[in-house]
Amino acid sequence: MSEGWAKRWREFRAGVRAPLRPPSPPPRASDWTGKFTGRSPVALRPRTEAQAAAALARCAARRLAVVPQGGNTGLVGGGVPLHDEVVLSTARMVGVTRVDAAAGVVSARAGTTLAALEAAAAAAGLTIPLDLGARGTCAIGGNVATNAGGARVVRYGTLRSTVLGLDALLADGTRLDLTRPLRKDNTGYDLKQLLIGSEGTLALITGVTLAAPRATVAPALAYLACPTWAAVQDVMGLARARLGEALAAAEFVDAASVALATAHLSHVSNPFPSSAAPYFVLLEAAGVDGDHDTAKMERLVGEAFATGAAVDGVASAAGARPAALWALREGVPVALRHAGACYKYDVSLAVAEFEGLVNECQKRATAARGDAVAVGYGHLGDGNLHLNVSHPGPMDARVLAALEPWVYEAVAAARGSVSAEHGIGLAKASLLPLSKPQPAIDLMAAIKAAFDPEWVLNPYKVLPADAARAGAAGGRAGAG
Repeated sequence: MSEGWAKRWREFRAGVRAPLRPPSPPPRASDWTGKFTGRSPVALRPRTEAQAAAALARCAARRLAVVPQGGNTGLVGGGVPLHDEVVLSTARMVGVTRVDAAAGVVSARAGTTLAALEAAAAAAGLTIPLDLGARGTCAIGGNVATNAGGARVVRYGTLRSTVLGLDALLADGTRLDLTRPLRKDNTGYDLKQLLIGSEGTLALITGVTLAAPRATVAPALAYLACPTWAAVQDVMGLARARLGEALAAAEFVDAASVALATAHLSHVSNPFPSSAAPYFVLLEAAGVDGDHDTAKMERLVGEAFATGAAVDGVASAAGARPAALWALREGVPVALRHAGACYKYDVSLAVAEFEGLVNECQKRATAARGDAVAVGYGHLGDGNLHLNVSHPGPMDARVLAALEPWVYEAVAAARGSVSAEHGIGLAKASLLPLSKPQPAIDLMAAIKAAFDPEWVLNPYKVLPADAARAGAAGGRAGAG
């Protein structure tokens, strides 16, 4: 927290008369979306694992709840305090500690940004198999704690497929050394897999070791305008068949997404401004032979035109255009922040179901408010739809009532997931039963109790309130 805010807090605790108006929360008490804001008076920023362990031990001894926090770029409130929990930030626990080009392994401390890790890997001819729009801010420890997805899942999978080792601290400060960077280690339960995606509810991740493949040459890209959703699926089929293992990313945006991005962001542009196509697909191929990848991509574009799957398109090798094309795709969520109110839904379901869900969402939103617009974009290669509704001004209770819980129930009915890559956090804890059967939730609560008997580590997150209350019965987790 800032020194000014800290001074006011010390004065208040010392009994000095404080202003009647409560001070604004420190920046780390709010999330990137601005939707979740807590009342935490304390943010700890250790530089070393020993300092973090001491802080956790001290808080645990006093049964003070602690919220681990990395780059604070999450979208479901998982890294912000709900009440007066202590925030423990890894922002100062930074540094790339190992780059082994021969073994294809990189290690870093938890607060290291994804961009810094990518730069260190690239200098050694390696690549980090994770790519996020928030790469300059998000921390690798938080990426692992949320099992981040991003645009490269179609090729590399989520971080579960990449993490070789972890260093972590339990709620009482005990070090859990899971750092052996072995690709084969069949010695009982794989505890690091429990921590990946646990959103800071089981342990504080302090160090990460990742498998880092050999860097690919400059990628070949294609940006295609598709006349129907069936055509989008045809393009995806062509991409898998023609590009094979070289397929590194397969993204889509709808026309409403493009309109929002170009209206609110000065650095993006529409490659096909006169096109009336409802959908646009961005494909990337990246292998060890750039010329060969470019040729395959050009043939794919030609085949898409010949079959009618694309009505406009461009193929591009290295240069300015790939950056511009990615800027359009990655700019959509940023544009939504500028457009006004935004209702965000990150879901997984069969790609064939995407269009119907977005269209029904548009009908419901329009019925509640005439200027509401539903937009769909996301990761075509792994079935991850980012469904958003936007309208000018603040959030509208009528729109919210029209969308929730309907959208989550519709996803569950389609046997999808209510959270594809953003996690559960605070926002979706009550929705977990829509994606997990009760026996699974009970087991999750039992695992939480085994790692954190007092339930002081990131309480109120991930598990539904009833499961959390039952699991915390033996402890006293809660507002410190």
